Amino acid sequence: MTPVTVYPPDEDGGRRVRAGEAILGRAYSVRDIAALLQTAGLQDADEMTVVRADWIDWRGGGPNAWTH
Repeated sequence: MTPVTVYPPDEDGGRRVRAGEAILGRAYSVRDIAALLQTAGLQDADEMTVVRADWIDWRGGGPNAWTH
């Protein structure tokens, strides 16, 4: 599995999501991250996958941190 990095929230509460060298987009919730992962080919990704995955590197707070 390609490591996924979720960067700290910006001033709008969005978090940049990267898989390997590719920027997947900005997320405003765990649901958004699951959708970005699905678009990137991880069809089975859901909110629980995002919260529990040990291959996601949460920077600047975990899955509950959405404010700057």
